Formats: sequence, C-alpha cells, structure tokens
Amino acid sequence: MDQNAHSQARMLLESLPYIRKFFGQTVVIKYGGHAMIDEALKKSFALNVVLLKYIGVNPVIVHGGGPQIGKMLAQLGIESRFEQGLRVTDKATMDVVEMVLVGKINKEIVGLINLNGGNSVGLSGKDGWLIRARKVELVVTREDAPPEIIDIGNVGEPVSINAKLINSLTASGVIPVIAPVGVDENGGTYNINADTVAGAVAQALSAKRLILLTDVAGVLDAENALIPSLSVGQAAKAIEDGVAKGGMIPKLQCCMEAVQSGVDKAHVIDGRVENSLILELFTKSGVGTEVFHKA
Repeated sequence: MDQNAHSQARMLLESLPYIRKFFGQTVVIKYGGHAMIDEALKKSFALNVVLLKYIGVNPVIVHGGGPQIGKMLAQLGIESRFEQGLRVTDKATMDVVEMVLVGKINKEIVGLINLNGGNSVGLSGKDGWLIRARKVELVVTREDAPPEIIDIGNVGEPVSINAKLINSLTASGVIPVIAPVGVDENGGTYNINADTVAGAVAQALSAKRLILLTDVAGVLDAENALIPSLSVGQAAKAIEDGVAKGGMIPKLQCCMEAVQSGVDKAHVIDGRVENSLILELFTKSGVGTEVFHKA
C-alpha cells in the first residue's frame, strides 16, 4: 500500500476534531503584511480561505494596504505624514486611500480567491452602511504643555458594523472581503486601521476566532522565544512589562478587546509561513500566539 496515502488519511483524521469544532462558525481574518505581497503566500492564503469555506467554516476577511497606499502617494507627489502611528489623511490622501484599498487591493484579493475556487465579494464600509464610523480625535500630551487635540483629517474608528449584511453573504456561500473604509451619518469617508476594523467585525459577528496576520512569529518573550498562549491578564502584563513592543502593542490590545467582548479566542500569527491559517486552526502547535479570556 502507498504509505503516503496512509499518511494523508491519518492527517485528515487528526484534523477531524478541529473541523468539528469550527464547523458553522465564523472566523474573521485580518490580511496584511508580507502575505499580501509574496506571490506564493498570496496563493497559499487564497487556498486556505477557500478550504475553510468548503469544510463549513465562514471566513470573513478584512485587509490592510498601508505600504501600497504609501507607494501610490509617493508616485503622486503627496507627502505621507504620521501622528502616533496614524496616517494624517487630508482630502487628497483620502481619495488615494479609497482608490488603493477599495478599487485595487480589494478587487485583487477577491479575484485571487475566486480564481482558486472560492466565491468572494468585495465590500467597503460604504456598501450597505457596513462600517459606520466617526472621526478620531488624537490627543497629544507633553510634559511642558497641556494636552493638545491634533486634527489628523479623515481618520476614523468604527461605531457599528452591519452584521446582518455580512451574515447574509456568508449564509449564501459567499466569502466577504472588506476594505477598512468607513462612512459617517453625513456620508463622510474615513480611513480606519484594518486591525481595528477586524476586531469590530469579529465582535459584531460573535466570531469563534479573530486572526491577525503579521510579519513576525507572534508575541516573543525576553529570550525571543514564541509565547504560544496568553490570557488577557498575561497579555496586559506583557505590554506593561515591555515584553510586547512597538506595533505588537495595538495588535494585542485589539485581541484583548475582542475576547473580552465575546470572541472565543484571538490569534496573532506569522503570515510569512505558508498555510499559516490552516496550521494555526487545525494543528496542536499552531504558528503564533493565541489570546484567551480567562474565566
């Protein structure tokens, strides 16, 4: 008998408990970083998402696009400025953000999923009032001056998510791909951090999992070893003690808020690893750090 065939059969059987656990459940995936650039990883991501749908999981994708936006702004001669990690977004910049996120990246992801056997539809926050947003007020504190509110333009945060729209799509066999552009009650358009949108969508859908793809292995300890699992309390302490640094801090905060709001678990995983979604969800070891709410 073919030993390779036996190995494949064993792997499928070992996956059965995980498939059973996630069948019919919603998994919200923030897609970004190197996984959006490397061609092999792009195809791997699309295949992973299609596989999830075929085995009864409902994947919902929220994507970023910061580097692509920055590249387009440079080509158009528009300066990129940041305040506390947020892109200052005037009207001209907002037009480019919407063009790149909604008109280019979103449709590329949709096309890639469909090309690999899926049935995907692209959305922005303007579609069906999907993401209602409000303007972010950035408060800057300095030692020698009182707090100051800085206007960073059309930068927003989610107020509400149209979960009914997303659920109607997933129930129809569609994989939603969401660009993080929101809209306020007056029709104003806002650029929103993709991690923040993914967290808000996961909370609104009472998702089984929130998964953030990154360009690092996950949360690392003082010896640069991967921390595979953190409770909310342990994650807060990792931030307080300086174990979590830089861009990992807002990602952990996003995960903590999600699990405290009803999401079963949240994961920060290494999107540079091929088939990272399947490895994290359907194997014991995983490829990142999970955050859970300790009862």
